[in-house]
Amino acid sequence: MRRVNEYKRLFKIEKDIELKEIKTTYRNYVKEWHPDKFQDQDKKIKAEEVTKKIVDAYHFLVSIAPETIEKNVEEYTETITNSRVIDYHHKNLLLEVSFADGNTYEYFGVNKKKFNKFINARAINNFGRRHIFNSFLYRKSKRTVETA
Repeated sequence: MRRVNEYKRLFKIEKDIELKEIKTTYRNYVKEWHPDKFQDQDKKIKAEEVTKKIVDAYHFLVSIAPETIEKNVEEYTETITNSRVIDYHHKNLLLEVSFADGNTYEYFGVNKKKFNKFINARAINNFGRRHIFNSFLYRKSKRTVETA
């Protein structure tokens, strides 16, 4: 959740995330901080660092925006309904779950107590569907590339 809040602060988002607002802010920041605008080497290096953070924040915020989640809800529902959990990692309040279909999702705000219930559940997929997958803010973090 810290990353979510940090990026929302960077983009000056106080309420819900709107794609149009994110894109406008992103364009303005990139124009302002583009490294080619600076002649001084120190300022150029600083601008590169800021630009990397802006790009990372932009992609992250787009991935958790309601419009993005709504657009991908069918694929997400298919994954959590028909694909089994094959791996998971928990650190702080972030739970990363990998599914057999190759999709990996990050769930924000999952505390240690909820995680322990998840990993100790008799049916981990059912517990996830009931208590995690549709209850926490999430984003698709990776898709494993299938090889022939």
